[in-house]
Amino acid sequence: METDMTLFEDYEIRKAYDKEAEIWWFSVIDIIQALMQQADYQAARKYWGKLKQRLRKTVSRW
Repeated sequence: METDMTLFEDYEIRKAYDKEAEIWWFSVIDIIQALMQQADYQAARKYWGKLKQRLRKTVSRW
């Protein structure tokens, strides 16, 4: 797997390319940080953690 960084509006987004599967993988936390325009990486990480927790509750109700 080949890893690299790309820029999105001055935010670094980590990415990896799986040559076998021909699939790009991106860091969700980096994307959230860029979309929220959050300078603090930890705030984006906490937001993602809370979102995952809420999604698990929602899915378990179905």
